Amino acid sequence: MLRASAKFTSIIYTTEMNNLFPLMSVDAVAKSGSIRKAAEILAIDSTALNRRILAIERELGFDIFERIPRGVRLTTAGEILVHHIRTQSSDFERVKSQIADLSGERRGHVSIACSQALLPYFLPEQISTYRNEHPGVEFSVLLRDRAAAEQALVDYSADLVLVFEPIRLVEFQNLLNIRQPLHAVMSANHPLTNQSTLRLRECLEYPIVIPTKNYGVRNLLELAVRRIGLKIQPVLESDSFEFLRYYTTAEDVLGFQIPIGLPRPQKNSDIAIRPIATKDIPPGLLYFGQLKGRTLPVAAARFAQQIIEHSIARFECD
Repeated sequence: MLRASAKFTSIIYTTEMNNLFPLMSVDAVAKSGSIRKAAEILAIDSTALNRRILAIERELGFDIFERIPRGVRLTTAGEILVHHIRTQSSDFERVKSQIADLSGERRGHVSIACSQALLPYFLPEQISTYRNEHPGVEFSVLLRDRAAAEQALVDYSADLVLVFEPIRLVEFQNLLNIRQPLHAVMSANHPLTNQSTLRLRECLEYPIVIPTKNYGVRNLLELAVRRIGLKIQPVLESDSFEFLRYYTTAEDVLGFQIPIGLPRPQKNSDIAIRPIATKDIPPGLLYFGQLKGRTLPVAAARFAQQIIEHSIARFECD
């Protein structure tokens, strides 16, 4: 039975990929915006790829791409075709997972786009926990800021998204909101470590280091500071939360991060972490979700359920 199931999976995979591959090259061109760049990714000759695109256009009776000076962009017909290609590819991944389950295997691939805060602690813990039980499942983790996260779902480069304070959520199906109160990060010797909860005004009496403007933490902080009639005057800005966190040990400064991106409390640590009063800065929301209307592959759906259960147990969630 196991051999028959594995053989069946192989036959399905080979047949489907033979049908999908010419169309997947269209998707590669759409994502890269260039036939030459797509050819490099696919490891084929650009002339051959261009002929393949032209053949598909002739068969459809419509142009898929508009040729522009710096590459190509999808026409309306191309957008419809690419949406179909991505849907078919996603459906195929789900079928492969379901067939693998018949043989007692647990295979598949899960792609996650996330905010930077999820990279150091939360996602490594979650992925390793999942893979301990399902070692045949592979993962891709894509760093996306709050402006680009939803696009990763739309172009099917991600199954799931975890993003803090996203800018737009038009095609987003929300699975969970995880509340994240802002915390101050400082040296263990900082004068404010003698308090259990900090007020924003007293934090601003010290030099501060903050993330750049494209991050949700910066947005929350700026809104709160404006409400009390003050201005942020950082001594240092960076797009790396890890750099900002460790810089607090080099100079007597305060940084700001969300708890999901911070290490668990440790004795004799060089870094101290204190929550900021929520009446000064209301908690931000970490959105966990998928593309609206999409049925997730089996492995991604099961991993999503694990994330939900763990988050509800650890954080305040909606």
